[in-house]
Amino acid sequence: MLAVAGVSCFGAVAEIPAGYYSRLDGKTGAELKTAVHEVINPHTKVSSYSALPQYFQETDRYPDSRQWWDMYSNVARYIPSFSGLNREHAMPKSWWKLNGSVEYTPAYTDLNHLYPSDGPANQAKSNYPLGITGPNPKFDNGVSKIGYPVSGQGGGAQFVYEPADEYKGDFARTYFYMVTCYQNLTWANHWMLQQNDWPTLNDWSLNLLLDWHRRDPVSQKEKDRNEVVYGFQNNRNPFIDYQDLAEYIWGTKVGEPFKPGSSTDPVGDPTLITPTKDMSLDFGQVAVGKSVTSLLYFKGENLTKSLSLSLGGDDRKMFAISDRSIGAQLINSSSGYYLQVTYTPTETGEHNARILIYDGGLPGTGIYVWFRGEAFPTPTLSKLTAYEASDVTSDSYKATWSESPEVVDFYLLTRQRWINGVMTEETIECDENWAVLDQFDASDNESYYVQSSRLGYLSDPSNTIYVGHSGISGVDEDCPLTVESYPGTVRFRCAGVHTGGRVYDTTGRVVKTLPEIEDGMEISLPYGIYMIVTAEHPSPVKIIAR
Repeated sequence: MLAVAGVSCFGAVAEIPAGYYSRLDGKTGAELKTAVHEVINPHTKVSSYSALPQYFQETDRYPDSRQWWDMYSNVARYIPSFSGLNREHAMPKSWWKLNGSVEYTPAYTDLNHLYPSDGPANQAKSNYPLGITGPNPKFDNGVSKIGYPVSGQGGGAQFVYEPADEYKGDFARTYFYMVTCYQNLTWANHWMLQQNDWPTLNDWSLNLLLDWHRRDPVSQKEKDRNEVVYGFQNNRNPFIDYQDLAEYIWGTKVGEPFKPGSSTDPVGDPTLITPTKDMSLDFGQVAVGKSVTSLLYFKGENLTKSLSLSLGGDDRKMFAISDRSIGAQLINSSSGYYLQVTYTPTETGEHNARILIYDGGLPGTGIYVWFRGEAFPTPTLSKLTAYEASDVTSDSYKATWSESPEVVDFYLLTRQRWINGVMTEETIECDENWAVLDQFDASDNESYYVQSSRLGYLSDPSNTIYVGHSGISGVDEDCPLTVESYPGTVRFRCAGVHTGGRVYDTTGRVVKTLPEIEDGMEISLPYGIYMIVTAEHPSPVKIIAR
C-alpha cells in the first residue's frame, strides 16, 4: 500500500503552501482562469494506470476504516480487494485528445478526476455528460442515475449521468478543475465543452455545475483528499481550496479581482513550493528488468542558487535521477522543472530510496522525497477466449470473454470498426471480463478481441468475434462477394471489381492486402480460417484455406 510520509490521509488540517497561488492575485475572469491553469497544469504525473488502485487506498477510503469510499454506489467493499470496482475517469477520457492521443496525456492518470467506481454503475455511466435525469431512469442504484435528460440539458446526448446530491458539488469542482488544468487539450466531445481557454464550459453545463457547486459546498472529504493528492502529484484543486474561485471565473464575481489571501502571498524569502517535505513518489508494481520513469515536478520562488540532490537509501542502485543539481532560474521560472526518476528493479521485493534536496538558498538542512516500488517476476499470461456478443441492439452490444486464471491489472479490448469500407481500431481498458460498447449504429460492422495485461505485458490476442447488424441490406447486393476454397488456393467470385481488400486472421491481424479483386482471381493462404473485407463489401466474408 502507498504511504505519504508526513501527510495524514484523513482528518488532515493543512495550510496551502506559501506562494502556491501567488500569481492569481489581482486577476479577473479569463485571465484568472489562465493563471490557475499555469499553476496547476505542471505537476508530478502518476506513474501508471495500473497503479491507480494502490493510490486509491490513500485517497478514497472512509476515515479510520478499510472500506472504499465509492461515490457511485452504496455497495460496501473493503481494501485491499479491488474486485467489483473500476478506475473511473469522472470526465470521460474519450472527451479529450492531444496530438491524436488520449491515453498518454497527463489527464489520463490525474488523481484529481479519477475515483474508484462500482463496475455496473461505471458501465452504465459510459461517456455520458453530467445532468439531471428525467423520470424512469434506465439505471438507478440509489446513488447514481442514468437516464434521459430533462429539458435544456445534455447538450444533445441521449442520456446523462446524475450523481447523488451529496456528491454533486464534488463532481462540479472536479469538472472545474479539468477544464482549467487541461484547457490546452483538444476536446473531442462538445456535449458540455467548447474549444477555448474561457469559459470552456458551454452555457447549459456551466449553469448546472455552478448550481451544484453552490448547493453542495466543499466537504471535509474533499479537503482531505485534496491534501493527499497534493502529496502525490504536487498540484491541488483550487476550487476546493477556494470555494468562491468559481464565482470569480464564471459566476457572480466575474470582473472582480481575485485575492488568494495572505497565506499565499510571496514573502521574498527562498521558497520551494514543490516537492513537499517527505512526499512519496510511488512506482507501484513493476516486473524485474523493466524500467518505469516518473517526472517529479519542482517549483519555487526566490531561490538564490542551484538546488543539490543526493540519492540515498538501501535500494538506491535500483533508482536513477536525471540531475544532481538544478539551476535556480529553472525552478524559479513560471514553468518550473521536471526531474526524471527511473525505477529499474533487478530482483523481486519491495524497494525504497530517497533524495535529499538542499542548498538553493533554502533555510535548514534540506528535505527528503521518498521513492518506493515493488518488483515481481515477469508474468506468464494465458490466452483468453472471446465469446459471441450479446444484448445486441441497433446502437450497442455487450462483449464478454473468459476470466484470466492469473492475477491481471486489466483487460485490453481491441475494437475494430468498419465504416464505409475503412477499418478503425481503438483499445479499451476494462476492469471486468465484459464491456458494453455503444455507438454501434455508426459502424457497418465490428469485431473485437481481448488480451490480459499485467505489469506492462500482454497475453496473446484471443480469437476475434465479428458483430453485424441484423437485417442489413443494400450493401452486399450491390456488389456481392463470395470465396471458393480449393486445396492450396482460394478463388474469389464477385460482381465487378472490388478494391481495398484486406485479409485478417483470427487474431485480427492483416495478413494480406489486395488492392483489386476481380471475378475468378485466386490467391494462396496458409491453412486456417480468415476473414476478408473490401471497400465495396464491408461485411466480413469467411475464408477457409485448405
